[in-house]
Amino acid sequence: GGGGWSGALPHLPQNVLTQQHLYSDGETEQVPVTPQPCPCCGLGWTVVRETCCGGLRSGDAYSPPDPPLTVVSSPHREWYGYHFPELIKIVAENHTYCRLAKLIGNRKELSEESLPMLEEVIMDSAKAQAILDASRSSMGMDISPIDLINIESFSNRVVSLAEYRKTLQDYLRSKMNQVAPNLATLIGEVVGARLISHAGSLTNLAKYPASTVQILGAEKALFRALKTKSNTPKYGLIFHSTFIGRAAAKNKGRISRYLANKCTIASRIDCFSDVLTSVFGVKLRDQVEERLAFYETGEAPRKNVDVMKEAASEAAEVTAKLKRKLEKKEKRKKKREKQALEALAAEGEEAEEREPAEKRIKTDQQVTDGEVVKKHKQKKQKLEEEGTESVSNGMQETPGKSKKQRRKLPAAEPTVITPGSKKKKKKHSSGAGEVSSP
Repeated sequence: GGGGWSGALPHLPQNVLTQQHLYSDGETEQVPVTPQPCPCCGLGWTVVRETCCGGLRSGDAYSPPDPPLTVVSSPHREWYGYHFPELIKIVAENHTYCRLAKLIGNRKELSEESLPMLEEVIMDSAKAQAILDASRSSMGMDISPIDLINIESFSNRVVSLAEYRKTLQDYLRSKMNQVAPNLATLIGEVVGARLISHAGSLTNLAKYPASTVQILGAEKALFRALKTKSNTPKYGLIFHSTFIGRAAAKNKGRISRYLANKCTIASRIDCFSDVLTSVFGVKLRDQVEERLAFYETGEAPRKNVDVMKEAASEAAEVTAKLKRKLEKKEKRKKKREKQALEALAAEGEEAEEREPAEKRIKTDQQVTDGEVVKKHKQKKQKLEEEGTESVSNGMQETPGKSKKQRRKLPAAEPTVITPGSKKKKKKHSSGAGEVSSP
């Protein structure tokens, strides 16, 4: 009761066998099965809810998902402890314990050959030998294959969540160093990220006064105190900082007010500076440390003016170095781009030179053919123009035979010269239009 499908699915075949009398007709043989307890059935809904909703919330979007790790690992340790209770005393960390449980499985199968693998996981040869000795003389109960399957799935879940937590922490660290290095150096990456997330942006956080930053995250307690006319809260999200935990009870309010003041300075420097450095964050953190020492021992801290002058001089040197590095990077980038363009131009020239001679000949032929066609067109246009001019002048010219037609005429047959033929020639030459019959 209360469990979800995620916990009941691995035991579905076992449940079907235990309830087989409801599905059989009474004539078929039933398999004798002893019902086994299902410790993971009641954990399904809790695991799913915490992994989906508890890891990353809107208010603390950058906080590491600790609740799901504790929720999944604690029942896992308890369940595997029935089989190998001595392992909990040797290994205390949840992530390492789950990796070892996944590697060992059934403790009876553990031998000398698995010692190198145990040392690789736990990074300690003495503890690996202690685990091997404890497995041989363990007081735990035997475990079924179904329970081993579920324990392995739990181990995979915890290991994957722990790896995700590490990657998220690395991402958070790199992101905060890029966005707000001074705030991260002063109060930490996690608390700084929570403040930025709660404010909405770094610009909004920089606009807040120190009194607002001090109680940021404790709005409900503030309005309840104003409504009931009781004491207002002394701190909100900055309570998770190590400075407030190290202070005495009577000094917690004072150090929270001082820390909120330094957080506003750091956030404004991060928001409105052109080149981001962590110099101011280091100096502000030193000031908070000196203030803590002043509350405990009474030693007077340095003045804020002197500290800020030192920070400004150091920050100027650091920004000059960063600008030089950026200029060098830009020059290198430009050189690379120029070299790439020159290489592309050289490749294009080589490709043009390597073109086969046939293509060039074809292009030359195409050019000559085009010129010949143009010349023929020009000749035709001239002939047409001459013909139109002759018609307009009233000159009627008999169309003469072309040279090609004259060439195609058959050769004249040899004729015998007679007196009659001479007369014909004379008459024809004289221009008579009619030829007399012989």
